Amino acid sequence: MKIPKYQQVQNDLRQQIISGKFENGDKFYTETELTKLYNVSSITVIRAVTELVKDGYLVRQQGKGTFVSRSRKGKLVEFSDVEIFPLEQDSVSVLSCEKGNDPRILEKLHLDKNDYYYKIIRVRSADGVPYIYHQSYIPTRYIQEPEAPLEHFRSIYQRFKLDFNLHMSEELYSETNEVAFPTPSEVAKHLKLQPNEPSILQIRTTKRNGSEEVLEYIETYKHWKFFKFEIVANKH
Repeated sequence: MKIPKYQQVQNDLRQQIISGKFENGDKFYTETELTKLYNVSSITVIRAVTELVKDGYLVRQQGKGTFVSRSRKGKLVEFSDVEIFPLEQDSVSVLSCEKGNDPRILEKLHLDKNDYYYKIIRVRSADGVPYIYHQSYIPTRYIQEPEAPLEHFRSIYQRFKLDFNLHMSEELYSETNEVAFPTPSEVAKHLKLQPNEPSILQIRTTKRNGSEEVLEYIETYKHWKFFKFEIVANKH
């Protein structure tokens, strides 16, 4: 699938910002500079810059120009979970792998109404304590053996790597975290939560680099006792 020209420009400019070429608040390229730099039309440049503004990498100031955002600079500021348990205590149980085409999920995956996906439900435990409930939604084209034993899907990232040579940790993703209260009853049952206990809902969408193709949409519920994250900002 051919990547639109504006998206090629957008991806390259995003990488320049993430790599630290610009400081927070620096003035960005002008429209004229970009049209010459990439040998494209002003329409292409405007669309690429507009997308970067929407994503929070750039800000426009009327009469002054376009600047690198002071509040966000791609992966120069990283949020990551802090795992409470040692990895050797961690285990995953796969509860189900079912085909579906719920319109809400199809929209999240950027799929047509006649398309399908696989919903894979897993529970992660540590030292026998369940603390994460994963609901992963993956387009059917990325599940090679849907009838395989459930253990086959313990690590979805490994399946992407082995089956498609895709390293999910290197692909683009966006993630939000919010408090879920009340926790859905089915989730609460598996996480051994009481009806009046909250959980942390983490929603992540992973897209293939250089395109808008969604590889995975996942809704993860984490037991509130085991939720902790850190913020790391580099020194660029």
